[in-house]
Amino acid sequence: MKYKNYLIILILIVAAVFGACKKDEPNAFTDIENLNADASYAMGMSIGADLINNMISSGVYPDLDEFLKGLNDVMKSKETRINTEKAIEIIEEAFNSISSARNAVAEQAEKTFLAENAKRDGITLTISGLQYEVITEGAGPKPSIEDIVLVHYEGLFVDGTVFDSSIEYGQPVVLSLSDVIAGWSEGIQYMSTGSQYIFYIPSMLAYGASGYVNPWTGETVIPPFATLIFIVELLEINPETGEL
Repeated sequence: MKYKNYLIILILIVAAVFGACKKDEPNAFTDIENLNADASYAMGMSIGADLINNMISSGVYPDLDEFLKGLNDVMKSKETRINTEKAIEIIEEAFNSISSARNAVAEQAEKTFLAENAKRDGITLTISGLQYEVITEGAGPKPSIEDIVLVHYEGLFVDGTVFDSSIEYGQPVVLSLSDVIAGWSEGIQYMSTGSQYIFYIPSMLAYGASGYVNPWTGETVIPPFATLIFIVELLEINPETGEL
């Protein structure tokens, strides 16, 4: 989780800085230039705002009293209850425990959704576990795994939230069927050109137990055990224009 990583980095920085300047005195900052009151307050605001953003994105909040005790002990060069290595270990264990509990709930919710969805009229269940629904059946050829396709699509979570859409981009997208998630690779091969299908892709054919985290922002884009729903229109196979 992004918040867990942020806390670990914060612990290492604070411990390193104040551990390095710790002398025989309980609070030894004689060689450090102090910021004025407003700048100090502003620094606290900045760190606090960053922490809140990380907490909101992760949904995990610390016990504020204990959090401030730990921060205060390090900042005042007091003896801490635990050392830095143990602190990092405890954070890892706590977040892993929370993650496991959340994943168990998400995994069960996915199983329930897929089981109920498979009972609906018009749903085809494949051997892999993919479910699809035909909205419009085209008359053109079907692609193979080696092909490139031109598609319009909209991706949704089971609660109806749209997480990706070529319609919002304003133009169809060119994709290689060998480079997309397994649910896409399989599903589009069932489609004739000109068709529009709805795919219900289990997490095991998408991003699995790990989900997908944006490597640049650290934001969770696809949560673990997320069933993905895609409304897909197959426009063309091996288009002469467009770029991958």
